Amino acid sequence: MTTVLLKGEELEVARAEVEAVRAAVRGGDYADLLDDLLDVLADGSELEARQAGELDRLLTLALQSGRVRALYGPGGEQAALRAFRKLPTGSELSESAAAVNDALAALDGRAIERLSLTAVGPGSFTLAVATDGPQLSIRLDRQGARVTSVEA
Repeated sequence: MTTVLLKGEELEVARAEVEAVRAAVRGGDYADLLDDLLDVLADGSELEARQAGELDRLLTLALQSGRVRALYGPGGEQAALRAFRKLPTGSELSESAAAVNDALAALDGRAIERLSLTAVGPGSFTLAVATDGPQLSIRLDRQGARVTSVEA
């Protein structure tokens, strides 16, 4: 992972979330990591891999729980999402979505005969796309979106 630079509202929301977690933590290595992360965010410096990984975990939780939207509104949530997409998990999710879009592009111009969505487990689904040619199976879960099978 290369370094990550946050700007403007992305930086403000990230700093506020780290400060909130830091206020709840008492001492130890984790508190030291949060202090280090706050120092970098206060300077507006680039995040190193370890710092980016920790901010990734904090923003993931804050976004999934609805905390960011509740505290900072839709604009703050969008800023947090922009920051999240620069971090390891967000970057991986964006890459997985792009890979699925590439696979779906192969269906361009084909007649869609059937679409079906199946619940596989908690937060996990399979989307089946049947066309007059190729058929795709796409898995959607917390790890992202990925093509699980292609049939000609």
